[in-house]
Amino acid sequence: MQIHKSSKLVSEINVTPMVDVMLVLLIIFMVSAPMMKEGMNVDLPEVEARALPSATEDLVITINKEKVLDINGSPVDLSRLELILSQIKEQRGVENVYLQADKQVAYGFVAEVMAIIRSTGLTKLGLVTQPLVNK
Repeated sequence: MQIHKSSKLVSEINVTPMVDVMLVLLIIFMVSAPMMKEGMNVDLPEVEARALPSATEDLVITINKEKVLDINGSPVDLSRLELILSQIKEQRGVENVYLQADKQVAYGFVAEVMAIIRSTGLTKLGLVTQPLVNK
C-alpha cells in the first residue's frame, strides 16, 4: 500500500505579521510624538557653529539695539523692507538671507522682520550669532 500525497507549494507571501508590526509601530509613534518636546536656551547669541559655504550672493540684514535695520550696510526703513527685498530677489536672484540682531532687541520685533522676509519668498533664512566664548 502506497500513499501518494499531492503536495503543493504555496508561493504567496504572508503579510499578516508585517502588518501587525507596522500597526504597533504606528501606534507607538502616534503616542510618543506629542511627548517629544525639547526646551531651548533663550540666550542664543553665543553658539558654536561653523561657517556655511556660499556660492551665491547673500543678504545680511542687521538690526541694532535701537531697532534700526540695514541690508548689507545700507539703512532701510521697516515699512519699505518688503518692497526692497522683493526687488533685490528679482534683480539679483538672491536665495539666502542672514539676519543678525542685537541680543537686546525684543523677540517680537525680530519675529516681525522674519515674517516680512519670508513673505517676499526668501525662505532660506539663517540667524547669525557670535561664537561661544569659553569662560
